[in-house]
Amino acid sequence: MRIACIELVAAAGFLALAAGAAQAQTSEMTFFVTSSGSGKGADLGGLAGADAICQRLAQAVGAGSKTWRAYMSTQAAGGVAAVNARDRIGAGPWRNAKGAVIASSVADLHGAATNLTKQTALNEKGETVKGRGDTPNEHDMLTGSQADGTAFGPGEDRTCGNYTRSGAEGAVMLGHHDRSGLDETPPSKSWNMSHLSRGGCSPDALKSTGSAGLFYCFAAN
Repeated sequence: MRIACIELVAAAGFLALAAGAAQAQTSEMTFFVTSSGSGKGADLGGLAGADAICQRLAQAVGAGSKTWRAYMSTQAAGGVAAVNARDRIGAGPWRNAKGAVIASSVADLHGAATNLTKQTALNEKGETVKGRGDTPNEHDMLTGSQADGTAFGPGEDRTCGNYTRSGAEGAVMLGHHDRSGLDETPPSKSWNMSHLSRGGCSPDALKSTGSAGLFYCFAAN
């Protein structure tokens, strides 16, 4: 009986240590892929709505003390200037929920030094996000951005109306978090600019090429 009690106490201590280590790791997290989207395709309620999703998901895992920003660009419209994704995510470095460094700086993030792959682009819970070869494939990330993290020019929609559309009209630029595509040449391997959505901005349109309406979140401070 005494041995069983000792084993239980030891097990409880181990679990407490493991939980503490996991919490400490999460508190250092400065990057994640969202585990869910808005449920309305590319309509996230604009940039503010996307940021709010990042903040809510981070809060749920104990990382809400940071200021979280969605990695998204917007296009100039209605007298409002464009926004570059690269300008709203801080200076880095950024770490995932397991502590792996994604990139040390904005320049590294958008260059050959980026460490963003299926194995490192984890969600806020530290889970791997389904990619090419998985069922379903969910590797299309909403970015609305060019490869260098800047916005597209005004005109043809590349952001689903700056993330306010969920119907057949418009399109959004998508990146592949697993750096994999139908062929092995650029831009199929791009994490932030692989191809446009097909057939609009609805959940079904996004799903048709491999998107669940997920996106990247970075801690800006």
